[in-house]
Amino acid sequence: MAKAMTKSEIAGKLAEEVGISKKQVIQFFDAQAKLAYGQAKNQFVLPGLGKVVLVLRAAREMKISIGPKAGQIVKVPAKKVLKFRFAKAAKDAVLGAKK
Repeated sequence: MAKAMTKSEIAGKLAEEVGISKKQVIQFFDAQAKLAYGQAKNQFVLPGLGKVVLVLRAAREMKISIGPKAGQIVKVPAKKVLKFRFAKAAKDAVLGAKK
């Protein structure tokens, strides 16, 4: 499996593709991340990729399978979690279109 690209490698590739400096690409990434953090409560869309959504995970009961409390049932409280939902175009580009 190929190694994941670093932030610097991604910035270099995009800078070359778009014709701007690597420093400008990194500034864009930072500004985009800051905006996403502020807007995540409402949803934040990354055009062509997907969206970041805030979801309320319901309270549930869970059976512990390992450790000294194995076999016991514990209550897991409800909590908010961030999820990323990929756009259909992104799924089709990576996985291939469904028939």
